[in-house]
Amino acid sequence: MNSLKQLEACGQSPWLDYLKRSLIENGELRTLVERDGLKGVTSNPSIFEKAIAESDEYTDAIKQFQAQGDHEASSIYEHLAIADIRAAADVLSPVYKTTNRRDGYVSLECSPYLANDTKATVVEALRLWAAVARHNLMVKVPATPAGIPAIRALIGHGLNINVTLLFSLDIYDQVIEAFLSGLEDLSQAGGDISKINSVASMFVSRIDTAVDRRLDQMEDKKLGDRFRGKVAIANAKLAYFRDQEI
Repeated sequence: MNSLKQLEACGQSPWLDYLKRSLIENGELRTLVERDGLKGVTSNPSIFEKAIAESDEYTDAIKQFQAQGDHEASSIYEHLAIADIRAAADVLSPVYKTTNRRDGYVSLECSPYLANDTKATVVEALRLWAAVARHNLMVKVPATPAGIPAIRALIGHGLNINVTLLFSLDIYDQVIEAFLSGLEDLSQAGGDISKINSVASMFVSRIDTAVDRRLDQMEDKKLGDRFRGKVAIANAKLAYFRDQEI
C-alpha cells in the first residue's frame, strides 16, 4: 500500500496543492485520484503563474482567447484558470459523489488584491462560483478582518469556502463562528445546509519558519532544539481539538 492509501486508511484526505493543464490532459490527475486516493486539489495565482509562464502548454489557448478580442492579463489568467478548475472538478466529481460531498473539491482563490475588502470579496466569490458552475468547487477566502464577514456571507449564499491565511487559534475561533453563523443564515433562508462543506486551511511551514528563527536566537539551545520544527504541528493539533469541542 502506498503512502497516500495509508493516509486514506487512517481517515485522512490528501489534497494536491498544485494544478496545471497537462496534469489533467495526460490523465495524471485521474490516476492520482483512482490509484492513489487523492481527495482534492487546491490552486492559487502563484501556482497558475508558474504553470503558464514556465511551459508552452497554454500558448494555443491564449492565442484562441486573444483572437476573440484584446484582453488584459487578469482576464487571460482567469479564462485559463477557470477552464482548468472546471476540468479538475470533473475529474474529482466521482470522489465528491462517493464520499457524500465530504471530499472531491477543487479550490479557486479570490484575487489577493481584495483581501481587505469584504464587499468586493463577496462579489468576486459569487462571480467565480457562477463562472465555474461546479458543485465541488471551493472558493478560497483569506481569514483577514475583512475576510471573516465575507466567509459568513458566502456560506449564507450556499458556497463552499476554503479559508486561507489562517495562523492562530484566536482567528480560527472567528472562522468557526463565521462558518456556523453562515449555516444558520442559509438555513433561515430555506437553503440546504447538508450540501455545504468548507475547510479551514491552517498554515504549517510558515509558522515553523517564523518560530524556528526565534528559537535559534535563544540562549537555551537545548530548549530551542526541543521545540524546533514542532510548534506549527502543535498549533494545528490545538485547532483540531477546538474543532472537535465545538
